[in-house]
Amino acid sequence: MTALLIILAAVALLLCGYVTYGSWLAKQWGIDPKKKTPAEATPDGVDYVSAKPAVLMGHHFSSIAGAGPINGPIQAAVFGWVPVFLWCVIGGIFFGGLQDFGSLFASIRNNGKSVGEIIKASMGKNAKKLFIIFALLVLILVIASFVNVVAGTFLTAAGQASGFCSNPTNNQTTAIVSVLFIILAIIYGILTNKCGLGTLPATLIGLAGIVISIIIGLNFGLAMSRTTWIILIGVYIAVASLIPVWIMLQPRDYLSSFLLYGMMIVAVVGIIYSAFSGSASFEIPAVNAKMTGSMFPTLFITVACGACSGFHSLISTGTTSKQLDNEKHAKAIGYGSMLIESALGIISLIAVGMVYSKWTSKGFGSPSAAFGAGIATMFGKEGSVTYNTINALLTLAVSVFALTSLDTGTRLSRFMFSELFLKDNEKTWKDADGIRKILAHPLFGTTLMVVIGCILGGLSLSQIWGLFGAANQLLAGIALMAVAAWLGEVGKNNKMFLIPTAFMLIATLTFLIKTVLAKLTLIAKGAVWGDWFQLIFAAAMTVLAIILIIQGVKTFSKQKK
Repeated sequence: MTALLIILAAVALLLCGYVTYGSWLAKQWGIDPKKKTPAEATPDGVDYVSAKPAVLMGHHFSSIAGAGPINGPIQAAVFGWVPVFLWCVIGGIFFGGLQDFGSLFASIRNNGKSVGEIIKASMGKNAKKLFIIFALLVLILVIASFVNVVAGTFLTAAGQASGFCSNPTNNQTTAIVSVLFIILAIIYGILTNKCGLGTLPATLIGLAGIVISIIIGLNFGLAMSRTTWIILIGVYIAVASLIPVWIMLQPRDYLSSFLLYGMMIVAVVGIIYSAFSGSASFEIPAVNAKMTGSMFPTLFITVACGACSGFHSLISTGTTSKQLDNEKHAKAIGYGSMLIESALGIISLIAVGMVYSKWTSKGFGSPSAAFGAGIATMFGKEGSVTYNTINALLTLAVSVFALTSLDTGTRLSRFMFSELFLKDNEKTWKDADGIRKILAHPLFGTTLMVVIGCILGGLSLSQIWGLFGAANQLLAGIALMAVAAWLGEVGKNNKMFLIPTAFMLIATLTFLIKTVLAKLTLIAKGAVWGDWFQLIFAAAMTVLAIILIIQGVKTFSKQKK
């Protein structure tokens, strides 16, 4: 019954936060349904494309979720379920939701511009450049982390021949269904945007296509080596980031959201069923006394996307703000999506609780494997048909969401890389000249970011995730500071940002400084290149963040005067 009580409490608190705090924020900032959004005012058919609320909700939710709210809470479970539960709920309502909603609002009031442009408006050009460099470092880690996760969920056992196969493993099923899903998304995009088919009939066709793809995947798989998958994933995300959003981004993320909703419904049903049938028991202690000494800042960094994520601010201002059709939907999409993600974080915590002994004894290769097994265990014993089917479907869902984050993250890196080399009077790479025209070209930035991200994706997840979590949370602190500074410039209430901003900056800088000191000690004794990578990235982000914080403090001081 512990698991059931946990999920009921989480849903009640998050719903209360949405109705009360979310509505209060919308009122404070002045959400206006009569104002034209960037998608309505300046459509371009490529990035600025108005989307139906349900479609945009699917894109936004799938993009921000990824594998983060699954990997983070599961790895943080070693601290006990109470600390993870509290941070997912409190963090989601007062930290993550605030950042996501605030970023989206600031962007739609600035013609869909990125956080960098918003920083420029309140903190100056130099701060904008520094932020873009910082954000690009974070996006490299996003690409590396999720390439690692996706390649891991597709991976074929060593020694097995590549190609199509019957009697597939979960990984091989996931691989072929993910490929079919991409094809299905393109068909959906053409039907709705070029053939004039309505959202409802297109959705029904899409759902039927998902079912057919899953049936095929349960009978036939696709086997490739890890290196081959990393290369193929790199090619896919590069192409997906360059083509118009209606071809791939909107339809794929919309359709994938049904898998995510379905996954969460299956999990809740499993929690209820296991509570009354006793098919599985929740094993995580309330608090792990042995880990309390290291809880700050590690817990808050490890949970990451389940409570607050800087990556969300890039999505809110990079893609979502350019597709929003009316300001009245900003609360549901910006704030509501974050709270649903927090709920997913709680579900992940419960899932690993069902297989906690096996997880702590390293019985799973990845957090996503523990997630699938934990929920499947609620329905049947390991090895049963029910267990295997549910486990395969959940593994598929995790990989689909990681791919959606990769799609969006790569597109965001394209935007920001170009911004870095354009002058104020230059709108696109075509307006630049000389070497800047080459550097600002979408193909150059995309290729560079994908290559670096895929190379780093070859590292172990443990070498990437801690650094990704710290960089991601630090980006959240800077994004909170940027939105607060902009709100101050336009004369709106920004006091609700004070505590979340300070906490996120202190926690993440503490973690990064500790990482730098630890790696310096390790390198003095001899270390592999992964340690050098972590040292250089942690040091660079720490320096950039401190400079940006100083700029932010100066801005707030001027506003106060």
